[in-house]
Amino acid sequence: MPMRDTSRETPFGQSTARAFRAPVRRRLGVGVSRALLDLAALLVACAVVPAAFSATDVSFIGWSAVFVALVMIQFAARGTYAARLRVEVLEDIRLVVPATAVAAMMTLTAQVLVISSPTTTRIATLWASAVLYVLAGRAGSRIAALRGGRSRKGMPTLIIGAGRVGQVVAERLLARPAIGLLPIGFLDKEPLLPDGLPVPVLGASWDLERLIDLHGIRNVIITFSTAPTEVVLSIVRRCEELGVTVSSVPRLYEAINGKLVLEHLGGLPLMTKRPVDSNGFQFSCKYAADRIVATLLTLLLLPLLIAVAISVRISLGSPVLFRQVRVGKDGKHFEMLKFRSMREGGSSSIELDLLDGARGPGGVEGEDRRTWTGKMIRRTSVDELPQLFNVIRGEMSLVGPRPERPALVEIFERKVYRYGDRHRVKVGITGWAQIHGLRGKTSLQDRVEWDNYYIENWSPWLDLKTMLLTAAALFRGD
Repeated sequence: MPMRDTSRETPFGQSTARAFRAPVRRRLGVGVSRALLDLAALLVACAVVPAAFSATDVSFIGWSAVFVALVMIQFAARGTYAARLRVEVLEDIRLVVPATAVAAMMTLTAQVLVISSPTTTRIATLWASAVLYVLAGRAGSRIAALRGGRSRKGMPTLIIGAGRVGQVVAERLLARPAIGLLPIGFLDKEPLLPDGLPVPVLGASWDLERLIDLHGIRNVIITFSTAPTEVVLSIVRRCEELGVTVSSVPRLYEAINGKLVLEHLGGLPLMTKRPVDSNGFQFSCKYAADRIVATLLTLLLLPLLIAVAISVRISLGSPVLFRQVRVGKDGKHFEMLKFRSMREGGSSSIELDLLDGARGPGGVEGEDRRTWTGKMIRRTSVDELPQLFNVIRGEMSLVGPRPERPALVEIFERKVYRYGDRHRVKVGITGWAQIHGLRGKTSLQDRVEWDNYYIENWSPWLDLKTMLLTAAALFRGD
């Protein structure tokens, strides 16, 4: 049934349009508040530099103003103040450091053109202070927002399409309240998954305005449904008229990464994906860097490795290392190394419910035979350190999908969508899925999704980010 045209119904349409201009103003307000916070941090940095040099130079105040203006322009040009679902501290670092560095270089260039002796040291100090204060201000704002978000409900959100993708969207929004979107229900005339949905199906396309008015909907997320294209387009247009934010999950989302080029053939948009070649030069450089870093880490951690080896030798005897065949890049088998943490003997079986592809194996399987030392090194993940030798030998990477046993790989490749795709790269000591909590007996489908995201969006920064988040998780005891 086509969507009813209620845009001509003056009383309801006009009042609703006025009411829902508020979310637009609210989003603009959030961007302005972020900009004011950054501006305040930059002004503090400008005040600190003269104090550091015990001098007040009127001309330098003017150059400081130029630097601040250039930084704010850089932030705005890089989309810092646009509305986003989630912004992370590490992503702030990646944006703030280069943006302020470019502004500092532009300020120095302007000084060279205007005056004969540029204040290089002061500009460098101003740049460092700006990075410090802006990041501190954003981190404090993020902590305050997270704490405040615990006591506030998220913005009411309507999901178009009650199918598998819509179900995943609803479940993830419910699991991550910090994002700030609260799914109220689905809009779908013919729901593909009528049972087991995390929120109810509230109606069909012609119920859009009624549900927006009834529940105060501020966001609409379009997933996949059987609705004709013209119906979905009419939903998008009406939401825009009412000031409701519209997001959508694109078709072929599995093949989309962050390296897209948007072009137009007339009025027809054309998205071109720049794929990451897992057998190309970039990954060859990554694997070479892995071996160098693994060698340095092994030398740095040698006293710890020796101490743990002695402890395992005393508590469990020989051998010190546990060896198990795992599946690596392109399906090749190798022996993964760990420090032993369990006594020999007893049963170590995997329950059948772990073999259905729903949840991954992990943790203690069967009888708990861990020693006191074994419990300690597994809790701190120190038992994984011998895998540095796997990296040096070229069998593993520092960052990549975690390896699994051959028997389980055969099962999961049959039962889990795109499981085999994760073997395009070398397996890792840590991974993008693991630092997001997907380790042990967690959803295998989610783990595969995160692993393939890592592969298709790989960059040196993503590796560094994963290792920093791994270090933070180890420090917290996670």
